[in-house]
Amino acid sequence: MAATAVSDIIVPDIFVPYMVEKTTELSELISAGIAQRDPKFDALASGGGKTVNMPFWDDLTGDSEVLSDSGALTVNAITADQDAAAINNRGKAWGANQLAKWISGDDPAARIAELAAGFWARDNQRILFKILSGLFDGTNGVLRTTHRLNIYSDVAAGAITDAMRLTGSTFIDGLQKLGDAKQEIVAVAMHSDVEAFLLQRDLIDFIPDSEGKSQIRMFQGRRVIVDDNCPKTAGSNSNAYHTYLFGKGAFAWGEGMLDPKEAVETDRQVLEGNDVLVTRRRFILHPRGVEWTGTASGASPTNTEFATGTNWTKAYLDKNIRILAIRHNVTS
Repeated sequence: MAATAVSDIIVPDIFVPYMVEKTTELSELISAGIAQRDPKFDALASGGGKTVNMPFWDDLTGDSEVLSDSGALTVNAITADQDAAAINNRGKAWGANQLAKWISGDDPAARIAELAAGFWARDNQRILFKILSGLFDGTNGVLRTTHRLNIYSDVAAGAITDAMRLTGSTFIDGLQKLGDAKQEIVAVAMHSDVEAFLLQRDLIDFIPDSEGKSQIRMFQGRRVIVDDNCPKTAGSNSNAYHTYLFGKGAFAWGEGMLDPKEAVETDRQVLEGNDVLVTRRRFILHPRGVEWTGTASGASPTNTEFATGTNWTKAYLDKNIRILAIRHNVTS
């Protein structure tokens, strides 16, 4: 009997929409409301080019005028500007040898197919945190002063005070960076060290999800995402942490509609006994209101290029960029 191959498990026309749907289901970015998929961005990601321009109208400004029977109102113009997003062209390939199947008593090819969506959900999150590293880069990050509260001090563990840590009080200070737009913040992403500290202080609440199957972590009324991709940078005496705060839809997500046979391919390397699964995506994951102005070295930006502060420029007014950061100590 012939061994089951990846091509026996994967039917591209069926697997591609399943993988996208499952990626959405598994992504904390989506469930927390940080990244919102938009049909307009789907269409942009399905088109050509490496970047897409997104023009928008500026808000109306100035004061009203007092009406007069001897003079006319002043005619004011509405101005336009544009945001720009990079299109990501990414892929990943996995393989399994039939000997691994025989020896393990399981089917590694089937496991790869089941786990691919989880990989892409985590990869989306990794890309998002690289973008944040660029936006809040300490030297060139375009949001490093206007959208970041820096309370970190490189002191020994015994000298760290609550004024240097993330607490309910300093969280409110961070929110105030957005002024009266602070109520738009719906989620917080933090390193597991920070979560552990807040748990020790009994500052994280747990509420059941809509189905009552799991507990959702909340801090100061906002959804908590714990991810060790949040920066933890060693100082001379103590570590500096970045905790991020997000408004609903702070990132726009669009999934390009590729030909299923290009998005997913399988191969059987008969002489080696290998089954190979290749997945490819073309998508947009973009911080709303911050324009990508860099030049990618390849078909799309690398994670390192996303994390480079000089590759980003503000497009929106500060209050309309719903991304904040707090740089702080924990205990060491």
